[in-house]
Amino acid sequence: MNTALRNLTTGAIRVTAELALTAGFVLLLFAFYLLVWSNQRTAAAQDDLLSDFRSQSEDADGATSKARPGPGDGVAVMHIPRLGDDWEWVVVEGTEDSDLRNGPGRFTDSAMPGKMGNFALAGHRATHGEPFAHVDRLEDGDQIVVETAKEWLVYQVAWSRIVAPTATEVIAPVAGHPGQKPTQRTMTLVTCHPRWGSTERLVIGSQLVERRSAAAGPPDGIL
Repeated sequence: MNTALRNLTTGAIRVTAELALTAGFVLLLFAFYLLVWSNQRTAAAQDDLLSDFRSQSEDADGATSKARPGPGDGVAVMHIPRLGDDWEWVVVEGTEDSDLRNGPGRFTDSAMPGKMGNFALAGHRATHGEPFAHVDRLEDGDQIVVETAKEWLVYQVAWSRIVAPTATEVIAPVAGHPGQKPTQRTMTLVTCHPRWGSTERLVIGSQLVERRSAAAGPPDGIL
């Protein structure tokens, strides 16, 4: 009886150990997907999007650009000097999971770049390329430069705050004031807070302070 019990215990321990090893392997694969594969996939998607965007921008009249992009299409290219000379991301149309896997996405009900109202974007801080990983480093007065097929738009950071995920008023035409008619051209960035969590949202607001034609070239320090 003692032998049978001992064998049963040994077998249970072996099964438990094998299950633990299997679970650990699955978790390792999941971590690899999140931290490596998803970033590589997003980088490849960004390369294709940037190539398409540059092709459109070669037409000086913007004749090849769409009045309204379709889901997942490139909307503009964003540069943030504070985050490095090589910080460059194509903004895509839409904020569904499938859109945000390819880069920061425009809330489809928000304004287009440079138009009256709030050009509102969402982006990941972790995984899928981590485009907004370090936007918490932005300070009031910092520039965010948006490149479209026809012009360069310079936004200046004016405020930042941490809000609940339900605070959708931050992407209203007048950020934080739903129902108000906009009188300014603004941009709002929305991302998860903390970086590896999603219990809150970090929101950064900016205002358009300069615009120049594509032919005039980018502002100093860009490209």
